[in-house]
Amino acid sequence: MFSLFRRTVVSVEFPRVVYLTQQYGRKLCTPVRPQLIDDTVRERFVTELAAAVEAKLANKKLEAQKRMESRKTKQEVQQRYNGAVKRRKWEDPPEDPEAVKNFDPASRVKRRKSIILLGYSGVNYFGMQRNPGTKTIEEDLLRAMLKQNWINDEGFRQPQQIQFQRAARTDKGVSAAVQVVSIKLPDNLDLEALNSELPEDIRVYAVKRVTKGFNSKTNCDARTYTYTLPTVSFASNEEKVDINTYRLPVDRLKHVNEVLALYVGTKNFHNFTSRKEFLDPSVKRFIMSFECDPPFVPEGATAEFATIKIKGQSFMLHQIRKMVGLTIAVVRGLTDSGIIEKAFGQERYGIPTAPGLGLVLSRIHYDKYNKRYGEDGCHETLEFEKEEPIIQEFFKRHIASTIVETELSTNSMIEWLEKLPLHSYDPRDENEPSEWKPRNRKASDDNDDDE
Repeated sequence: MFSLFRRTVVSVEFPRVVYLTQQYGRKLCTPVRPQLIDDTVRERFVTELAAAVEAKLANKKLEAQKRMESRKTKQEVQQRYNGAVKRRKWEDPPEDPEAVKNFDPASRVKRRKSIILLGYSGVNYFGMQRNPGTKTIEEDLLRAMLKQNWINDEGFRQPQQIQFQRAARTDKGVSAAVQVVSIKLPDNLDLEALNSELPEDIRVYAVKRVTKGFNSKTNCDARTYTYTLPTVSFASNEEKVDINTYRLPVDRLKHVNEVLALYVGTKNFHNFTSRKEFLDPSVKRFIMSFECDPPFVPEGATAEFATIKIKGQSFMLHQIRKMVGLTIAVVRGLTDSGIIEKAFGQERYGIPTAPGLGLVLSRIHYDKYNKRYGEDGCHETLEFEKEEPIIQEFFKRHIASTIVETELSTNSMIEWLEKLPLHSYDPRDENEPSEWKPRNRKASDDNDDDE
């Protein structure tokens, strides 16, 4: 580098011009023989210039090295499964050199993509999704699997490492007759031993093998929910009735189903959830069916109940409970059915939210998956007909009975009905603070089933 700058500077000459004045007053421009820069000045200039360049290059090299080290450290700290890797993974051998010498490769645990079919009563839980410091279904399930060696410590701390995914994220107090969780599990699992570790209100029905890329949420075609409530909820608001003696007339049941039919199809449900705008694409949901079954009197009770069934591709936070709440308000005569069509429009409306007690995730549908892989001879269909008897037994004993007993003991629906006439069904002022107002939320929450 020094020699390069030396050659460059030496080759540069600085011509000088000397002006002479003749005695006649004229200026003559006479070129004088070029002279070279003093050697001492030239050498100092070249030396300082070369030193500056070398220092600049050294600084650049040091900065590049620091960036590489920082990037490497960040990758090591944040290294985790990114959801795209489908290659089968094995448990790592021990890090202890002595243990590695005696490590038997045959003892490594092969994990395959599977689903866990389970049911639970959510009355005593704060929802399905794991939430530190609260009692949730996932926390009890993961802890039981850890005790039975279905998962290791890393899988318990970070379920994403074993590709844990739920089909629907049920809210506080919401139960599930059928819930599906996709996860990587070892072979030869003891189902009875796992259920012995779980509380009575959580039951694992079966474990089934699925394809490597299966995801219980994204592969789900539709979900069916039920909402069980006392039929006194559909009585006219002006009637003075008793929950134990009221019986729903046939014509009133017909009116209930006429109102429920208004929700069927693809609609804009921005008014039936929270923190969603009219123009948000995720508020458009497809409802396949929505109807109320004939009423019944549960065994050992005198009050009459009815079950509403709804099937749709997916649902947003509180969507079903708001749909049921507005239906009850219309049937009781507190507002007319035109409010439902108006709520699908751009205007803001406050929709009453029915209690969460009666809501149950009833079925998870995988029709496309069954059509593609159900007959390949390697995978089972996800229709759960074989498990139907134990599903119904668990539902009657731990879900349906709990809903009826809790309703009759706490009167949650009756208390909600008493406050319902105070609700306003007029359009809301956009400046009025309300639950629809946007807040900071993670993008991943936008399409979750939060019912």
